[in-house]
Amino acid sequence: MVNAAMNFVKFLVIITTFCSGLSKVNSSKNGSNSYSFVLACGATSNATDADGRIWSPDSTHLPSSSSSGNSITSKAKYQDPSLVSDIPYMTARIFKTQTTYSFPVSPISRHWIRLHFYPSSYDNFNCSNSFFSVTVGGFTLLNNFSASITAQALTQAYIIREFTLVPLQTNTLNITFNPSSVYKDSFAFINGIEIISMPEIFQAAPMVGFSDQTMETEASSMQTMFRLNVGGQYIPANNDSGLGRIWYDDAPYLFGASFGVTSAANNSVKISYPPNLPNYIAPVDVYRTARSMGPNPDVNRNYNLTWIFQIDGNFTYLVRLHFCEFQLTRMNQRVFNIYINNQTALEEADVISWTSAQGVPAYKDFVIYATDQPGGDEMWVALHPNDKTKAEFYDSILNGLEIFKINDTTGNLAGPNPVPSSTPPPETDSQPKPSFASNKSSKSGIIAGSVVGLAAGFGIVFGVVAFIKRKKNMNSGGKSSRGGWLPIYSSSRTTETRTTISGKSSGSSHISNIGGGLCRHFTLAEIKHGTKNFDESLVIGVGGFGKVYKGEIDGGTSVAIKRANPSSEQGLHEFQTEIELLSKLRHRHLVSLIGACEENEEMILVYDYMANGTLREHLYKHNKPPLSWKQRLDICIGAARGLHYLHTGARYTIIHRDVKTTNILLDDKWVAKVSDFGLSKTGPNLHQTHVSTMVKGSFGYLDPEYFRRQQLTEKSDVYSFGVVLYEVLCGRPALNPSLPKEQVSLADWALHCHRRHTTKEIVDPHIKGEITQECLKQFVDTAVSCLSDHGTDRPSMGSVLWNLEYCLQMQNNPDGPKMVAEQKANDAYAMHTELLSITEEGGEGEESEEHSTEAVFSQIVNPQGR
Repeated sequence: MVNAAMNFVKFLVIITTFCSGLSKVNSSKNGSNSYSFVLACGATSNATDADGRIWSPDSTHLPSSSSSGNSITSKAKYQDPSLVSDIPYMTARIFKTQTTYSFPVSPISRHWIRLHFYPSSYDNFNCSNSFFSVTVGGFTLLNNFSASITAQALTQAYIIREFTLVPLQTNTLNITFNPSSVYKDSFAFINGIEIISMPEIFQAAPMVGFSDQTMETEASSMQTMFRLNVGGQYIPANNDSGLGRIWYDDAPYLFGASFGVTSAANNSVKISYPPNLPNYIAPVDVYRTARSMGPNPDVNRNYNLTWIFQIDGNFTYLVRLHFCEFQLTRMNQRVFNIYINNQTALEEADVISWTSAQGVPAYKDFVIYATDQPGGDEMWVALHPNDKTKAEFYDSILNGLEIFKINDTTGNLAGPNPVPSSTPPPETDSQPKPSFASNKSSKSGIIAGSVVGLAAGFGIVFGVVAFIKRKKNMNSGGKSSRGGWLPIYSSSRTTETRTTISGKSSGSSHISNIGGGLCRHFTLAEIKHGTKNFDESLVIGVGGFGKVYKGEIDGGTSVAIKRANPSSEQGLHEFQTEIELLSKLRHRHLVSLIGACEENEEMILVYDYMANGTLREHLYKHNKPPLSWKQRLDICIGAARGLHYLHTGARYTIIHRDVKTTNILLDDKWVAKVSDFGLSKTGPNLHQTHVSTMVKGSFGYLDPEYFRRQQLTEKSDVYSFGVVLYEVLCGRPALNPSLPKEQVSLADWALHCHRRHTTKEIVDPHIKGEITQECLKQFVDTAVSCLSDHGTDRPSMGSVLWNLEYCLQMQNNPDGPKMVAEQKANDAYAMHTELLSITEEGGEGEESEEHSTEAVFSQIVNPQGR
């Protein structure tokens, strides 16, 4: 208690000093005329990116000495397929000593500064050795920064860091890059710089937990941490309201299954900015969509609509919430409370009472300090209906959310480098999903837990209560592990506890609730018995979720047991998704989930054992006999059948999002089965063309269009499967950094060889003599079409399946008429599609599809019995 009190006394002293210091900084509400510098560092001439923006060379903004030794230009040796554009990322400026860029600016204007990094391989420079700082006008933006570590931790190819700086009261803005002196041979580098004048969009904001105290945020420099279009889709920079910002989908940051409902304004509702709110605060698209809790008041009483974010402790943050009521028209129809980090930020929020009309935007700012104590690296934003006002609807609403980190008293904005996952990268996407740690209390306690600030009479007392409360939350069984995050391309690693709404532990709550009774519940004792207490000698694989053990159940049945790693960045959401999908899907070419265990903080999944492991281990990097071409074709056809079922045979489209050779398993009869549904997502409905979502997947397999636009369709799986087809054909990994730069990416190299008509040169030598010419041509044409840059140019999974069936016929009967081969492919495909008509939960399809392709074709040749 004493330590807690001292920590918050320290905070009061710091924040008072901070506010005093900030008041000495003068800023202008109206900057000078808009201007910008958009630089492609290391470039020699103007270049245009994929969005049509023109990037200029950076040399004119460097001292003349930089051209004579202390900086060099270099081109990246390899272009990652996920790059939105080669501009500005394929050229870099590298600094071996401290170097400063200079820009003429208005002394009274606030500025955006965006720094672009692509930690690739450059001539004689390994970006893993790069550690450096970046400073501007007395502010430290980055310190001991490693773009390589950050990219590895976040499985991102490139990084954008965005800052907004107060007017510097000088006509020159200097950005200084300084390589670290701590690391031998360290250097700094930069690929792109944007400096854009901007209007003043900040003002004094109330401090959460300290009544009647505000912070003059307009006098602060900040780093953009998160910017979300709540309930809406990804908004690219060119669709922003003039400030070039990117707005992301909020779904990855929501607590567990409490997603609420999303809605959009009717075309009859016009969004009208009030006179005191300029339209550059946020674009119309942010205010036209929203997320609310839903129409059921009984459900809404029992949960908070909550978002969770990973942040840096020991900093102050500005949280901006955007609102626009486009469904209701009167006051006291929807009234709610706003909580930030279990503290009351605002009671009785009523959007119509602020705006007086429907379709009028508004926003609210709040300032909150994040401690450096355990749990201080998380930001929780929660909404809950207000009881006191007896509003017509028991609901809450939010349209947009931004979080900015404010510089400390020394002008520092730099946080630590994120910690990469301990598992081998990047087999799985490591962008985590948020979850919520509920307190051990009654139903009302879950809600009241967010209103602690209401009872506080004095700031210091409130601080101690909040800190002790956080300690209790941690002791109640929740676990927190710091994971990497990246501004703009953000992820959040959050506390994971498994409790029911009442707070009482329930070992099978997610299993029974999500699995709908179709998923068997194993006790932890059964699991430990089946794995000999998780004997390391039984480990058969390691993935992003955790280790996979070979085990036994029911007196000798072999199974695969996947145990969640507590420090893994995949967690509760992936566990829930796997149970939700696999407990309801049954198909010969999907791995079967037998059951799960959720007990004593463990999350464990039990599957059928796949005796022949993953497809990848039979293609390369293992001492196993190579697969024949016929075997490889059969496996590709099986995997295609599984994916086609996900896309078209289930009750709703399911997009796998992580198709790769390690997620195609082989049973004892070499039947291919698609596995690992932790990242899967329900696809668009009849009225949608795509699903907007944060990018997830694995490098080398990631659909470049999905990465650019954050719009997911089933064609993203088709692209990934195209990479798999080339892995099967060439017997090499999707990414191999040890190869020459043009060969690192299998997809890029394969397309290059196809254009030059040299595909035969990259075919796996083990099968080169087995493939017939017609079969090879058909197979390559299919793979190339899958790798089309635009999803609309790619075939459906059904078309891919038909072409693979046709390849098999061309291989089996190379001298036969093409018409016969086509007819056989048609009939095989027809039999497969007939099987898709069975219900998801039925077991009929499993037996029916035991008919092999050869059996089908024998029926075609000998029609008796058909």
